[in-house]
Amino acid sequence: TWADIFGYTAHRRLERCMIDDYEALLTEIAQRLSPATHSTACELAALPLQIRGFGHIKRASYEAAKQREADLRSQLRSPSDAKRLAAAE
Repeated sequence: TWADIFGYTAHRRLERCMIDDYEALLTEIAQRLSPATHSTACELAALPLQIRGFGHIKRASYEAAKQREADLRSQLRSPSDAKRLAAAE
C-alpha cells in the first residue's frame, strides 16, 4: 500500500517484478507444454526455488536463475534442437 515505506526499496521492487516474470513464464509454459517439453517445463517452473537470500545474495541468485531461464526457454521454444544438442554432447 502507499503507507508501506519499505515497499519502495529496490529489494521489494525486485520481488514484485519477479512475481510478474513468473506469471508470464507460467503462461508460456502452459502454451508450449507437450510430452517433448515436459522435463524442460518442470525445470523452468522450479527455478524460483533457487532464488534465496536477501540483498546482494538474493540479487546474485536471481541473476543466475535468469541466465538458466534463458537457456531453458530456448529449449522450450525448440525442443527438437535441444535434443540434437544433448545428443551431440
